Amino acid sequence: MTNTEKNSTSPCVNEDALKVKALFLGPKSENRDYFKNMLNFLMDEHMHWRSDFHPEDRMVSSPKEMRSEEYQTTLDRTSEVLMQLSNKLKETSMPWFSSRYLGHMNSDTLMVANLAYMATILYNPNNVAYEASTATTPMEIEAGKDMATMLGFDPEQSWGHITTDGTIANYEGLWMARNLKSFPPAVKKIRADLVPGLDDWQIMNMSTSQVLDLIGKVKEAGCFDEVRNESARGIGAGDGRLGVVLVPQSKHYSWVKAADVLGIGNKNLIQVQVNDQYHMDIDTLKSIIDDHVARKVPILAVVAVVGTTEEGAIDEIDRIVKLRGEYEKQGINFYFHIDAAYGGYSRALFLDENNRFMEFKEVKERLSADGIFVHEHDYPLKKIYESYKAIPAADSITIDPHKMGYIPYSAGGITIKDRRILDLISYFAAYVFEAGEDSPTLLGSYIMEGSKAGATAAAVWATHRLIPLNVTGYGRIIGRSIEGAQMLSKALDKTKYLTVNGRKFQVETLAEKPDFNIVCLAFNEVGNTNLDAMNNLNQKIYDESSYVSGPVYKNDWITSKTALAREDYGNAPRNFVKRLGIPEGEWDRVGSVYVLRVCLLNPFISHDEHFDVMWSKFLDILKEKIAQTITCDVKC
Repeated sequence: MTNTEKNSTSPCVNEDALKVKALFLGPKSENRDYFKNMLNFLMDEHMHWRSDFHPEDRMVSSPKEMRSEEYQTTLDRTSEVLMQLSNKLKETSMPWFSSRYLGHMNSDTLMVANLAYMATILYNPNNVAYEASTATTPMEIEAGKDMATMLGFDPEQSWGHITTDGTIANYEGLWMARNLKSFPPAVKKIRADLVPGLDDWQIMNMSTSQVLDLIGKVKEAGCFDEVRNESARGIGAGDGRLGVVLVPQSKHYSWVKAADVLGIGNKNLIQVQVNDQYHMDIDTLKSIIDDHVARKVPILAVVAVVGTTEEGAIDEIDRIVKLRGEYEKQGINFYFHIDAAYGGYSRALFLDENNRFMEFKEVKERLSADGIFVHEHDYPLKKIYESYKAIPAADSITIDPHKMGYIPYSAGGITIKDRRILDLISYFAAYVFEAGEDSPTLLGSYIMEGSKAGATAAAVWATHRLIPLNVTGYGRIIGRSIEGAQMLSKALDKTKYLTVNGRKFQVETLAEKPDFNIVCLAFNEVGNTNLDAMNNLNQKIYDESSYVSGPVYKNDWITSKTALAREDYGNAPRNFVKRLGIPEGEWDRVGSVYVLRVCLLNPFISHDEHFDVMWSKFLDILKEKIAQTITCDVKC
């Protein structure tokens, strides 16, 4: 039995046992009493811990001193600062909890995560080293195993941990890929007899498992440190000799930074064209690989995305895995990383109570029978299902609890299929444990970061103990989010046109159907053929629907935006602007389209019995925003 199994909640979770509305503080602080009572209990527990630790020790502040004017003045000044802070937070913060906020990928966070974080922060553990976090380092490793299991990795062979964010996780993924690729050449330089009969091209195309097996041979030969010092870890990446990293155009900007920071070089970061559904184009990927192989340029790594941050698109992971298998037969190998920072937790939707990836028909049945979807949808499409099914084929995966895990910042994460790879990045023995298998003495020796908050690990760990990482737990929450996007997309498609002050406006969604829970959309006045004018309209609608127009507490709908430019996406947006009545020549001239980006993380909208009424009000709000925009145009 694995740690995850031992600590998981009952597998027979039903709607009565796990009520989604009871998991959040709520848009109107509906669960305020419970939250306050539990917070008071946790604070009391900590204070009792302090006062009971060696009770024979004297207090540092005497009652008389605490009554002094200076003492009270200090406390009064503290109160004043905290009240100033509270005022600023209430005045300018974004109302993530409200159904009126449909912008950035954020939402209300889970009460258990917030309470666990608040309780732990007073203990101030530092997970860089076990002696500074004897309670929370094991929690971090256990939470890493939870995520690895959810993503389909073997919990006994894999490894995972919590990072500050997805950016650091992406850095770590490329860090491991770089050191892995450079290890075989270093072996050949120091001990060629350990890689007999392999030429330089074969050396640069060893599979991940072959390189990890080679680590064991090098250790047995007693020259591991010497070899490792001749790898990229010791001598750098150097002139692109390790090859290129292929990423989709829809990649997060952190990959550009990663190539810079890790010495890969941005010239060796190749962006693969996406199609008009914003999935990495597999034919283009193959063409790029073939071109580099023909020139004897190694493929260091291929990166796919599950849940792009701009469009919510999910790359066709199964097709990439199939393509990788075809190249392996030809002796061409590369590291495969999936950036599932946004979409990783949604794999829970496809797992049953025993962490088994369900059959396609079974998933469909469970979504309906378990009340996860309360309306008719054709989600998931078979291609989405196959992508999630193929995720375990990756070598490493980025996954962020602070996104679809509904856990407060900062809680990114990474999972690794085979923990042996840690030897290539460790600065001390990668497996030095002091208090059992899950308690490394120095976590900081084989991760990118140094000091890190144990409170984050506690928040993730506690949440995983309460909410199963399968269809009965997170599936209920994330399913609502996905259903919200499906409903919005359908409603927009059905509406199609809005008439405002006698003028007719067309609305179109970027993708035919959302892969996940983001809906990008744009408006254009019927008859307008100028892309600049259309972009200007949508930018002004955004201005009226964001902090740009003033304090958000005065706004009745808050959203986000993005621009899809040719330099980032090639001609993928061409068909979208064409559907809005913009000629292709205009796209060729302008090369950028401005869209509103609606992230539907809110877990309450789709199950609201008054959705039709809500949608009508939403349409009225949109009309008001457009009216304000065109009125401004006339006045200006």
